Amino acid sequence: MDSRTSQSDSTLAIEETILELCRLDAGTVSPIDAAKAHATARGEGELGWRSHLNEVRRAAVRLAEAGRLVIYRKGKPVDPHDFRGVYRLGLPRVD
Repeated sequence: MDSRTSQSDSTLAIEETILELCRLDAGTVSPIDAAKAHATARGEGELGWRSHLNEVRRAAVRLAEAGRLVIYRKGKPVDPHDFRGVYRLGLPRVD
């Protein structure tokens, strides 16, 4: 398996983890919770989640661009290309 394949598998795994957490919670989830869930699924140590925070952010932006996820800051949806600070992730609302 080359590095591109493993990176692609990891990217898909992170995206699926984020979406599954959002489905289970029915609200919003923290990117830290998504990173922790991903690290746990990979069998990583207690602090392994830290190395996945940037991957979670990139995956959240990709999912938001595809309309599969909403990124929230202070309870309001934000532009996935222009947000800073603390944010949360949720599924798009069907009204």
